[in-house]
Amino acid sequence: MKLHERHQSLSHYSPRTDLAMEVHELAREQGRSINGVDESHEEFDGFAVTRVKVRTKVAERRLGKRKGNYITLEIPGLRRRDPDLQERVTEAFADEFNRLIKLPEDASILVIGLGNEHVTADALGPMVVTKLFVTRHLFQYMPDVLGDGKGYRSIAAVSPGVLGLTGIETSEIVRGIVDKVKPDAVIAIDALASRSLTRVNATIQLSDSGIQPGAGVGNHRAALDVESLGVPVIAIGVPTVVEAATIANDAIELVLHQLREQVPGNGASALFDQLSSAEKWHLIREVLDPMENNLVVTPKEVDDFMDDVAYVVAKGLNVALHPVMTMDDADMVTH
Repeated sequence: MKLHERHQSLSHYSPRTDLAMEVHELAREQGRSINGVDESHEEFDGFAVTRVKVRTKVAERRLGKRKGNYITLEIPGLRRRDPDLQERVTEAFADEFNRLIKLPEDASILVIGLGNEHVTADALGPMVVTKLFVTRHLFQYMPDVLGDGKGYRSIAAVSPGVLGLTGIETSEIVRGIVDKVKPDAVIAIDALASRSLTRVNATIQLSDSGIQPGAGVGNHRAALDVESLGVPVIAIGVPTVVEAATIANDAIELVLHQLREQVPGNGASALFDQLSSAEKWHLIREVLDPMENNLVVTPKEVDDFMDDVAYVVAKGLNVALHPVMTMDDADMVTH
């Protein structure tokens, strides 16, 4: 059977990604125009902000992303540990968070650090939780620490672990805590997947549509959203992995492009030119994941990258959640 016959039933190229901007980007590359999706883009000093809004149920189905707002900060230099850039990104992150949800000054917030703290690429949530300035206990037991309390919100934070370690679904744990603590909003932080290696550990996504733990590696668990928890849920994620098939596909496409440029009419590129983008990608994925084991990869410097991005997210949340807190104050409390 010819390769193109074997894969002719495939509809479109679908690498795994949790970033709304990448899903919309991919739809445009495939010539699919999706009504009901708005996108805007802004460039800043050292980073860019892309805002995607999914307005309708039809757009939700076609794009594969839930209705809501998705804000993505792309920071290519974030992996170089540039303190000045981190400061600018932290301020921008706090501003975008406050645009996404308007919280009363006396709001109580529950922060959920999703993921497995024993797996570096999946430890973003637990790492951020350890760096937050939590105050719920201070209001109750040590109110003098916060002065008159004005400008500080009641913040509680927890890392519920993963099903394989606890034997309990994350959604069950979170619902139990929400029922007891009764927060005004929940912030869920998790590691994501990207379709581009350049965006790994260099991108932060915020969304008001909730989150599905484990989606980044195809291990979907019950969603955490306003429907399941009864309060608004803000999702914050950083892509820490990319599918191996996506990297291989991009590398092969680059090689074929060079062959077409330098050796016109060569047989190798002519053979692959018979295949659509979807067919090439699925063929590569079959080679790399013959048992559908969901092979994903992360940079070898992931430990340092995770420390840096967790610090930026935690510091940005500390500033955004406590109106009285300055950037200097956040430096002292973001561990």
